[in-house]
Amino acid sequence: MKLVWIALFLIVIAGCAANQKSDATQDNFIKNNWAETMELTSNAFKEGESIPKKYTCQGENINPDLKWSDVQKETKSFALIIDDPDAPIGLWTHWLVKDIPADAREIRENNIPGTQVANSADSEDYEGPCPPSGMHRYFFKLYALDIDTFKARNKMEFYEQVQNHKISEAILIGKYSRS
Repeated sequence: MKLVWIALFLIVIAGCAANQKSDATQDNFIKNNWAETMELTSNAFKEGESIPKKYTCQGENINPDLKWSDVQKETKSFALIIDDPDAPIGLWTHWLVKDIPADAREIRENNIPGTQVANSADSEDYEGPCPPSGMHRYFFKLYALDIDTFKARNKMEFYEQVQNHKISEAILIGKYSRS
């Protein structure tokens, strides 16, 4: 009986240790479980690397280029969300773009590919990374949708309608810390 309790104790300890993952491991878990079919990349930065200052509040504050591939045939449009889960007040949304045409495979630098919706700063424009302190992660999330357009007027409606109409999604994570 003692051996059973010891074995059970060791299993619990091993499980707890396995749950203590680093941010990088958690980011990979999120990425691998979100990106069903598409791949999202940028020439400006690689997965998990720093976003260049040019694309932040300390630079030109313009959007970086984004490219995607492996799109499902049923896609009727795309939507893009860029947000920061590390913001002190909770999730901070930097850019929301809907109605990106189904035949698009890239967003060029400093370009608006569709219709913008107000972000957390109540602005429809791209708002580059600008963390108040420390290193923050920025999630660039692209969604393939089963509708041509949707009528989201605010951030909450945007997130809800994307969840209701997504076919697949891809994510690219960049990091930034103000100097």
